[in-house]
Amino acid sequence: MTRASRLSLAFTLAAAALLGAPVAEAHLIGEHGAGFEAGILHPLSGLDHLLAMIAVGIWAAQLGGRAIWAVPCAFVGFMVVGGVLAVTGVSMPLVEPGILGSVLLFGLLIATAARVPTVVGMAIVGLFALFHGHAHGTELPEAANPAAYALGFVLATSFLHAVGLGLALLVGRLAPKPVLRVIGGGIAAAGVAMVAAL
Repeated sequence: MTRASRLSLAFTLAAAALLGAPVAEAHLIGEHGAGFEAGILHPLSGLDHLLAMIAVGIWAAQLGGRAIWAVPCAFVGFMVVGGVLAVTGVSMPLVEPGILGSVLLFGLLIATAARVPTVVGMAIVGLFALFHGHAHGTELPEAANPAAYALGFVLATSFLHAVGLGLALLVGRLAPKPVLRVIGGGIAAAGVAMVAAL
């Protein structure tokens, strides 16, 4: 078995393990809401947020140049805006479909290696970040320490972006280019399954 096929098999097994995770539990804080630790764990507990955040990092790496930092930063910034909108009582329609749709779209962007100007990439991820942020912001009042909780989920989201960036750079060095597109296709397929389950 070649190095590329071993790497592809490893990613396939990892994707299968991820698909066994709960889909939307990142949006069920309830009585478990606490502070910083809960904020850190929250984005890691739902497959929808997890895949979308990693996908943002992968796509940013594919775009290269300034997009490597600008696209993930745009996501985090607009996620905070979405959170503020929720906390101040501004409602947004279709929040959960928007979150699940982001998984599908980001996966497709990776699978097609879509090339857009950095500012367009920032706008695309920023739009969907509003949905993710609004979902988090809706849960903030239930947290024992909202500021610490918000800081935790911002840091966890940034970490997941970094995981995606690192994964893309590693695959770029160790495997043929199509492997990254296959990963994107797997993310998009997971998005389709999540949207279909709504």
